[in-house]
Amino acid sequence: MTDKPRVLIVESPYYADIAEQLLKGAVHTLETAGVEYDKISVPGAFEIPAAIQFALKAMETHSATSNYAGFIALGTVIRGETDHYDHICREVSRALMDIAVVQSVALGFGILTCESKAQAEARADINRGDKGADAANACLRMMDLKKDLRLAQR
Repeated sequence: MTDKPRVLIVESPYYADIAEQLLKGAVHTLETAGVEYDKISVPGAFEIPAAIQFALKAMETHSATSNYAGFIALGTVIRGETDHYDHICREVSRALMDIAVVQSVALGFGILTCESKAQAEARADINRGDKGADAANACLRMMDLKKDLRLAQR
C-alpha cells in the first residue's frame, strides 16, 4: 500500500472531445504533483455529485478499495433552447458545494457552464483555458489546506 494521496476524478464524457481535454489537463497536473488517481465516468454532469457521494459513503463504511484525499468533478453543460441548462448548472453546483462544505471535502470544480460548444472547447483545451488543470490545482490546494489545518489543531 502506498502513502501517496489519492484523488478520484469523476467525469462526464457527454461531450467526448471536451471531456478528453479536461481529463488530460487534470491528469497531467496530478501526475506532475505525484498524486495517484482513479477515474470513473458518469452519464452527465447531473450524476457527478451522486457519484462523489457514493464514494464518500463507501469510504465511511470501509468497503472502498481506496480512501480519497480529494475529488475532481469534470463535465460540461452547454446552454440549449430550454431552461434545462439553468436547472442543471444550479443544482450540480449547489450539490458539489454542499459536499465540499458540509463534509469538508477537497474538491476541484471542473464543470464548464458555457453558452456554446466553441466556448467550452476553448476553456477545456490544454493549450488555452486548461480548466481541467485548474480543477486539479484547486483540489490539490484544498488537500494541502485541509492537511495544514489538521496539523495546526494539534
